[in-house]
Amino acid sequence: MAQEFDVIIIGSGPAGYVAAIRCAQLGLKTACVEKGPLGGTCLNVGCIPSKALLHSSELYYSMNHHFAEHGVKVEKASFDFDQMMKRKNNVVTGFNQGIAALFKKNKVTHLEGFGQLRSPTTVLVGETTYETKNIILATGSEPISLPFLPIDEKRIVSSTGALSLEQVPKKMLVVGAGVIGVELGSVYSRLGSEVSFVEFLPKICPTMDETISKTFQKILEKQGLTFHLSSKVIKAETSPEEITLTVEKEGKTSQMGANVVLCSIGRRPYTENLGLENLDLKLTDKGFIPINGRFQTQIPNIYAIGDIVDGPMLAHKASEEGVAVAELIAKEHPTIEYMAIPNVVYTDPEVAAVGLTEEEAKALGRPIKTGSFPFKTNSRANCTGQEEGLVKVIADEKTDILLGIHIVGTHASELIAEAVLAIEKKTTTLELANTCHAHPTLSESIKEAALAALGRAIHR
Repeated sequence: MAQEFDVIIIGSGPAGYVAAIRCAQLGLKTACVEKGPLGGTCLNVGCIPSKALLHSSELYYSMNHHFAEHGVKVEKASFDFDQMMKRKNNVVTGFNQGIAALFKKNKVTHLEGFGQLRSPTTVLVGETTYETKNIILATGSEPISLPFLPIDEKRIVSSTGALSLEQVPKKMLVVGAGVIGVELGSVYSRLGSEVSFVEFLPKICPTMDETISKTFQKILEKQGLTFHLSSKVIKAETSPEEITLTVEKEGKTSQMGANVVLCSIGRRPYTENLGLENLDLKLTDKGFIPINGRFQTQIPNIYAIGDIVDGPMLAHKASEEGVAVAELIAKEHPTIEYMAIPNVVYTDPEVAAVGLTEEEAKALGRPIKTGSFPFKTNSRANCTGQEEGLVKVIADEKTDILLGIHIVGTHASELIAEAVLAIEKKTTTLELANTCHAHPTLSESIKEAALAALGRAIHR
């Protein structure tokens, strides 16, 4: 007789493993199916290893470019690339073990293998069939490639291969100047690569607020990164020495060569061989699994969360959905405020945003007011020498309720938490401006941006 569960989750990324733990906490007999290491893309070949390399490369870059201005004298610094990769791998392995320990602690059964739907209540893992009352699909996403640029993860790489290069390339071309591209491009630029980007759209990180995107691009260009915008890669040729891309812009073509090409044009839902056809579960035109407001697919006891459903492909968004779907199955009443889901780019400086951009607010016909404050006039930023960037707030002109907060600057990923809470609680600009912030701190720039929106800026 097949082993029975209340819930089986397929996928152990930030959506799946969080859903599994929360289901178990709520008293549901839970299993999580995973064919690879626990943690999914985010932990193994995404968020975590990239942040480890970003930090290591930032330390090296700062030592060579910023220490002297603080009176810290260091002979020409060098780096050990193998050690950087070893440390990155150790961080990942530690979290793999951590999730396994959390599963054991919460009595989640880890089913190792590839999970496939056989019926609305059965899942095949390897050669074993398991019965369940509910199924949560959380299989994540995979990189998109170009047909004429086949990824070998050695010279033509996706983000996965870029995290495991054997050496720092002399020249790197990045196809796509989105979040993943600029993060990984920054890593190798800091380590000495000549890094250039080819972006189809007219700005980098296209979903960013226009002001933030332009400010961010100028900062990255000062660091040595080169951007070719409104440009399209139409052909690729490889030789033992380099890969040559043919790039089209405004009807004219040119060639660009590199030792390594990173293809970073986006990701798509991973649903291959999941068995959706066995249940006649249809996909949207973009390959997502359609769901209702309770994360249910066309079959009510089968749910889908994370990157395989429409919306931003963010680990923290996926985790929130993991908690919510578990609580819905347990007959609770969770809510997610999607407007309060932050976006972060972990370069140096960082970029973080929550809510609407100015362009989005205007497109919705909202009468708005904005305020901004540059870090160059922030006391703490001056003390640390990290003065690049700004904070921008966007609010409804009539109600004064905050619609969006955008930051480009050091520690933006941490500063954005206050902004997320402000958006979540529908805080007004006046309330934010009247909130006392410790001095001297970077967070004072958020208060000052709110004051600027009210026409009351103190330090500008």
